[in-house]
Amino acid sequence: MLDKKLVAEILDEALSTGGDFAEVFAEDNKTKHLQVGNGKVESAGTNLMRGVGIRVFKGVFQAYAYTNLLDRENLLKTADKAAAAIAGKSEKRIIGLVDVAFEDKHKIRKSPFELERSREAEIYCGVAEHMAAASSLVLRTDISGAYKSRKILVANSDGVWAEDEQNRMRIVMSAVVGRDNQTEQAGESNIGGLIGAEIFDLYNLEEIAEDVVRRAVNKLDAGDCPTGVMPVVIGNEFGGVIFHEACGHSLEATSVAPGTSEFSGKLGQRIASELVTAVDDATIPNAWGSINIDDEGTPTQRKVLIENGVLKNYMVDKFGGRRMGMSSNGASRRENYKFIPTSRMSNTLILNGKATEEEIIAATPYGLYAKKMSGGSVHPTTGEFNFSVDEAYLIENGKIGKQVKGAKLIGRGADILPNIDMVGNNMAYACGMCGSISGHIPTTVGQPAIRVKELTVGGQK
Repeated sequence: MLDKKLVAEILDEALSTGGDFAEVFAEDNKTKHLQVGNGKVESAGTNLMRGVGIRVFKGVFQAYAYTNLLDRENLLKTADKAAAAIAGKSEKRIIGLVDVAFEDKHKIRKSPFELERSREAEIYCGVAEHMAAASSLVLRTDISGAYKSRKILVANSDGVWAEDEQNRMRIVMSAVVGRDNQTEQAGESNIGGLIGAEIFDLYNLEEIAEDVVRRAVNKLDAGDCPTGVMPVVIGNEFGGVIFHEACGHSLEATSVAPGTSEFSGKLGQRIASELVTAVDDATIPNAWGSINIDDEGTPTQRKVLIENGVLKNYMVDKFGGRRMGMSSNGASRRENYKFIPTSRMSNTLILNGKATEEEIIAATPYGLYAKKMSGGSVHPTTGEFNFSVDEAYLIENGKIGKQVKGAKLIGRGADILPNIDMVGNNMAYACGMCGSISGHIPTTVGQPAIRVKELTVGGQK
């Protein structure tokens, strides 16, 4: 995207007013999407985006400027803008830029850009037809596919030169069903990864479509969820969104460094049940939230955040690390070149325990089985959360009972962790998008089934 001689010149210019670190981030994005509604193509498109961001550090102060004009003159002007926020004289000059070596663990077999639009539309329309045929109660179906090829270059005044290409594809589907004057909806977004057009071989889209319709139809007969404090069994896969939102963000340097996290200064302390071990691992091959290098050019790694209940590590970027006296561990991410990077999650998971999900249910005389989670809200400082449950059942006498709807899980991340008293052995992942101060990025959540011995359940009486 840019040659080393020009980049070295840009870095020199960025340090010209006394900065002690400078970074150039260049990005070249190509995206395409196709959406089918009720079996007909409703939209399709391809977008291109290119740009460069330039960042300067001076101690624990940072300045950032970006541009989408990539000629030498404009890039140097952008470097001047970032440098202008620093007062002083230049002391550090660029010596040389050396390629960062890393293994590409996320190769794709076929680029979706090689897949003809007509063939992609044929696949989605076929799935929509299958979905509509699954029940006479189906009122509407929606299926969309999106693909991004993201090429990045990161170079900095420490001599780092790192380049990578990230290819992601994701398919989302939903169905609306109705009977009398009642309508319900269900969807599936866990179809994707750091993969290409091989997605159509890896997933049985018709089988997934049938399950979406089944879940939507079953909601029509579900009763209202009771309220109160009770044991809650949270299912695997997207159940991990609670740890991600209520606890994961509080383990990012973004909140730890300024001391606003409830887990600041607690390394080595017990913060969870001894049954809980949690990791953030961007190295899982072809997982949705995986990357080879982060957006500061640091190779990613598997980070053990909590081990047997003890806080072992945070997710740290370069700037957050400066404030914390810690080194970056490959956790820096951003939506695109317009955002200043910060510490973010990748694939954040609670690891397997020893119990089966059946054993967890059988050991619960009464409670709620939150089989499939939905969206929710979290207070980033306190960790207080409110999550909706998309598919829920009552547990009665150690058995799964009637389905209920309107269930919400309400609590606080730091309170949930010590209250996990059973952990299953059926780990599964789910795709998601995470928003924070550096924009929206792809992340994976995951866990086995877990039981929280006491959790507030909101719903309808």
